[in-house]
Amino acid sequence: MSSDKVLLDYGSGGRASQRLISELFIKHFANPELERLNDAAAFNIDGKISMSTDSFTVDPIFFPGGDIGSLAVHGTVNDVAMLGAIPKYLTCAYIIEEGFPMADLEKVVISMSEAVKDAGVAIVTGDTKVVPKGAVDKIFINTTGVGQIVADPMPSGDRATVGDAVLISGTMGDHGLTVLGTRGGISLESNVMSDSAALNHLLIKLVQEIPDVHVFRDPTRGGLATTLNEITTASNVCCELEESSIPVKPEVVGGCSILGLDPLYLANEGKFLCILPQKYAEQALEIMHADKHGKDACQIGNITDANPGKVILVTPLGGRRLLNMLEGEQLPRIC
Repeated sequence: MSSDKVLLDYGSGGRASQRLISELFIKHFANPELERLNDAAAFNIDGKISMSTDSFTVDPIFFPGGDIGSLAVHGTVNDVAMLGAIPKYLTCAYIIEEGFPMADLEKVVISMSEAVKDAGVAIVTGDTKVVPKGAVDKIFINTTGVGQIVADPMPSGDRATVGDAVLISGTMGDHGLTVLGTRGGISLESNVMSDSAALNHLLIKLVQEIPDVHVFRDPTRGGLATTLNEITTASNVCCELEESSIPVKPEVVGGCSILGLDPLYLANEGKFLCILPQKYAEQALEIMHADKHGKDACQIGNITDANPGKVILVTPLGGRRLLNMLEGEQLPRIC
């Protein structure tokens, strides 16, 4: 690009816009459908589809373990896959502040391109807007994903059933604490970083080998506690968790203690809940442990009928504590 900053001209729709599209976005997102440069994308998907949209405003845009570009891909791909679907296509829209460094924009685009390849999806259409300085904070990204549902029956947040096992794919709170530490310039342990990752390959392996997964859900904003409250409310069941079974890295426990945060309410961007009949729990854990994104998977609780709509945390001493849904935003602009 001829400029080292993003100019208003790049959002004009004229020659400057065309240069930005061809020399940056097409260069890194290249695929036959996108290269047609139509106003919309044409594609075929057989059967029932899963569709999700999300906007990403994370601050800071670069953090240990990821950035706003890879996060935008991972977040939408994972949401599409939570219905037992194979993600196929993404749309991508950028809103960029005038003066944003072109080198940073290219870093975001390259990261997004690598995440797309890893997930096995294609960005088939998109949009770019440049707004005056101060009208937006650096860069926001919106993505929409579409995928083909292959699970039958389809996992859904209202299908948790009494007797089900509650599994989690790994440690809690990594992403939320990493973003907060980076934003505030707080020095954390070197191995604390975002867990941002595309989970679709592991999720599809589970639904292909397990006869009936009742619920998949990624505990993003609001964390594990809030996500489970959403599930128990939708399914009208109770979830009883064993506190000692919930995996949290010691570094995250320490950081949360210093900052007054609860890791059960911190966002995760590369973990998922799997709720399924207890008889399939061991098989599911074997599949998860064989994948790099599920090596720390474990059973953390069960679904009961004791207190419908509630999440109960059983402490190591046998005490019982109600885990409510997060009231407000514990940490804004986490994704």
